[in-house]
Amino acid sequence: MKLIFAQGNPEPDYSLSRHNAGFLVLNTIVTMHDAKWTKKSKFDAIIAEVKIDGQKVILAKPTTYYNDTGISARKLVDFYKLDTASDLLVIHDDLSLPFGTIRIRKQGGDAGNNGIKSINTHIDSPYTRIKIGIAIESEVKIDDASFVLAKFTNPELTLLIEKIIPHSVKLVTQFCSSSLEHTSHKIS
Repeated sequence: MKLIFAQGNPEPDYSLSRHNAGFLVLNTIVTMHDAKWTKKSKFDAIIAEVKIDGQKVILAKPTTYYNDTGISARKLVDFYKLDTASDLLVIHDDLSLPFGTIRIRKQGGDAGNNGIKSINTHIDSPYTRIKIGIAIESEVKIDDASFVLAKFTNPELTLLIEKIIPHSVKLVTQFCSSSLEHTSHKIS
């Protein structure tokens, strides 16, 4: 069994925000598999079950806020008795990567990402991450918190829907078949 855990904020107002890039990937997988989200309070998450490459996969979107996602991740890992090194994939946005870049890494530091800091605090063992770059060059400078909570622009959404999310879905499939390579991909 695999756990694909995305970071994001649960409120509908944030559904198309940069911080919810991981949620958008999981929503696509759920739609592709005609699965349904189910609220599971005991995990502080909504989950869906799908089969990918012949095995059961739990997709999870925490219902905590982004900065507390480690609480939900820990509950899921413990309940399903998962080996995080081989069974846990976390998908999240990354402000240090240019928009259109996807990087795959084993755990590593949080680089200022409070959601990853929370997961690293609650899960003290290696796990794989798909980091979706959201940084853009902009003439208007806003603080990081406002930027990550802002909605994607229409051109960004187009690239996200047409290229970044489909590529991320392929990477999830590779993770489930144990063939995911830890590297970077430039999509745009």
